[in-house]
Amino acid sequence: MLKIFSIALTGVLLMSTVSAVQAKISAEQAATLGGDTLTPIGAERAGNKEGTIPAWDGGIKEFPAGYKPGDRLVDPFSDDKPLFTITAENAEQYSDKLSPGQIALIKRYPDTFAMRVYPTRRSAALPDKEYELIKQGAQKTEMIGGGNGLINLEASAPFPIPANGLEVIWNHITRYRTGYGFERSYTQINAQRNGNFSPVLFREQALYASRVANNPYPNRLFVFLQRIMAPARLEGDVLLVHENIDQISDPRAAWVYNAGQRRVRRAPSVAYDGPGTASDGLRTADDLDMFNGAPDRYDWELVGKQELYIPYNSYQLRNGDLDYSDIIKPGHMNPQHTRYELHRVWVVESTLKEGARHIYARRTFYIDEDTWQMSIIDSYDGRGELWRVKEGHEVSHYQVSVPWLAAESQHDLISGRYQVIGLDNEERGYQYDFDWKGKFEDFTPAALRRAGRR
Repeated sequence: MLKIFSIALTGVLLMSTVSAVQAKISAEQAATLGGDTLTPIGAERAGNKEGTIPAWDGGIKEFPAGYKPGDRLVDPFSDDKPLFTITAENAEQYSDKLSPGQIALIKRYPDTFAMRVYPTRRSAALPDKEYELIKQGAQKTEMIGGGNGLINLEASAPFPIPANGLEVIWNHITRYRTGYGFERSYTQINAQRNGNFSPVLFREQALYASRVANNPYPNRLFVFLQRIMAPARLEGDVLLVHENIDQISDPRAAWVYNAGQRRVRRAPSVAYDGPGTASDGLRTADDLDMFNGAPDRYDWELVGKQELYIPYNSYQLRNGDLDYSDIIKPGHMNPQHTRYELHRVWVVESTLKEGARHIYARRTFYIDEDTWQMSIIDSYDGRGELWRVKEGHEVSHYQVSVPWLAAESQHDLISGRYQVIGLDNEERGYQYDFDWKGKFEDFTPAALRRAGRR
């Protein structure tokens, strides 16, 4: 049975639904960010009373030994040893700190699935400049359209002291990932029940509109270009997305370039439960990045906060000495290369609105308080049965103070297949460029065909 609790911070009750929409916070509330009680992005600064979660001390402040900028990330906590391992034999002992989906995975794979739990390291940090922007922006940003859009968005995490579920979800959607734009390469691996898999190599570029000087698109959150680099049968296909802040008045616009047909076409299915690119039916369009897109098809409830064992400091999954076959095993990733820690998470329940369409009738989101990244998602089908379990394996790019995911995994409990997005172990070098400088002209339908590879 999950033990979930609600807490009050600076006079704001955290047990609420979107019907009680809170807009910008007061100057007095903003002043608490970065103080004795809250971190600069709104997490509880203190540890827990048991001492199993430490106080936040600013995150990783120095490069670990052996790391040089431009290299693959070095694990700052490589000397840590597991405190214990959760298996089918002892899962009941830890069930109050596991999601229903995690418990289901243990039951689904009792002989092989395990969670090695390590000391908790609150390693996440953002640039100091971003902390100041968050404090300023939280006093200006407001939700509109029933919470389905934002105005006056000036920083990541616009609701560091959230009053309802939608504010938490917006914090995830807008969380900090770059000061301008980025380019990255990674694989998407669709693993069959027997462990056989077929990797798809992507290269992505994104430009965050609000970070661009003299931005001509005030309603644009970001523009995004995704190229398939391999295998040969898919190479050259390209996806272009214009992601808007208010997707109700101005919905997401998407186009695809099909290399075989050498043509560009609009792609309205790249949203909600449309099929994910080259995903073999293992994810929806809004599954990417754990969750993305307009939140208008669901009702959102902020249940409270909980201590949960979540994937964290997953540097081993970025180890260049590993092959994909070392990580991808039948049913799930190799437990020898995953790491779990005890952290506090926000718990948000989403329920499909009456008359709305989505293959997930309900989803429960567990969002890390130190990053606003979703860590666990339990997704239910139309019959109310637990169907898919998603885990975000956190890692911090400490050289630029960007928390992100080493991988996101999604397990289909019925078919036994699963998908892993984000691995780059077999690619040469460091696959993220946070200094990438693009232009809006690179993200137009006219430029899309030029991005095709064949």
